[in-house]
Amino acid sequence: MLPHIAVTGMNNLACCKIRTQTGDNTRRPASRWRRGGQIAGWLVPGATLVLLPKCPVCVAAYVALFSGVGISIAAAARLRTSLLVLCLTVLLWLVLKLLGRVVFRTRRSQWRKRNLRRQISRLTS
Repeated sequence: MLPHIAVTGMNNLACCKIRTQTGDNTRRPASRWRRGGQIAGWLVPGATLVLLPKCPVCVAAYVALFSGVGISIAAAARLRTSLLVLCLTVLLWLVLKLLGRVVFRTRRSQWRKRNLRRQISRLTS
């Protein structure tokens, strides 16, 4: 059995918080990689939708130009439709994710205000 050693300077902060110079606990700022990933999450499907050609012949030409593989017009039409559905799905998911964050923040702040009012009313009465 291992001996029990008392640890006096244990850090009880969550991994997403840091101790600042003033001593309060704040969330870490988002890293550049994370912010870059969020921007790319919006930029890539949006740019794909903008640059996606309308005719299947052009899609087949782009596939042949960039990959060296020739595909049929029917396969190019399916590929175009698949890319369209995929990009719209990703953009819809990003919008819903953003709306969920906004709604959560709003409800959380409303809950905090209500809770603070209750605590004040308890202290005054």
